[in-house]
Amino acid sequence: MSMMGKRRFSRTVALKAAAGALVLLLGWAGLSSSIQAQQAQQGMQARQGQQAPVQQAQAGGPPTQGTARAILAGGCFWCVEADFDKLPGVLSTTSGYIGGTVAKPTYEQVANKVTGHAEAVEIVFDPRRISYEQLLAHYWRTIDPTTKDRQFCDAGSPYRTAIFAVDATQLAESRKSRADLERTKPFKDPIVTEVVLAGTFYPAEDYHQDYYLKNPVRYKYYRSSCGRDARLAQLWGRG
Repeated sequence: MSMMGKRRFSRTVALKAAAGALVLLLGWAGLSSSIQAQQAQQGMQARQGQQAPVQQAQAGGPPTQGTARAILAGGCFWCVEADFDKLPGVLSTTSGYIGGTVAKPTYEQVANKVTGHAEAVEIVFDPRRISYEQLLAHYWRTIDPTTKDRQFCDAGSPYRTAIFAVDATQLAESRKSRADLERTKPFKDPIVTEVVLAGTFYPAEDYHQDYYLKNPVRYKYYRSSCGRDARLAQLWGRG
């Protein structure tokens, strides 16, 4: 890793450590664990309400009848989960790793940039309520598609933006979506987001799943300090 890469990696580690330190100062450790459990349960119940018409698909596996899946990389998977969970028709989101050379990678391996994986989110959705095209339209406006191997404060290949198509139809739709955006984008820089066929998706460790629900203060501090929403507003406007 270059000195520049080490500085960027150290900055990200320090930023996430600072988020934890702020939480301690705010007395987060003194809050009842039942509050966190309740928040996580409420988020899960909200999604279960959306899942009622169809059966849930297993993470990393084929979709069940009546569902489809998409795999999108947009930097920190905590943020991608939060951005897609709120969409009607999205049944579940799972943080994980894809696009690398090591089977069943750990977060430490991926973060140290030794496996080639990207942080990504597998989205199970009901195509009767939301289309793949609509998911992609939402995806573009939740990322910075102009930066290679970086999203906001997180630098390195694990934080690249990429659309991992699960079949030839999605691959064609994704390429068309990217081409359409290249013609209509409200900024000058070229789009560097990859569009590739998906390989094996490996779910991340349990503590990464629904992180924004389980650790709302830490998550909000990280997202704000990383500059994600400020950069998105600069690229896409605040509408």
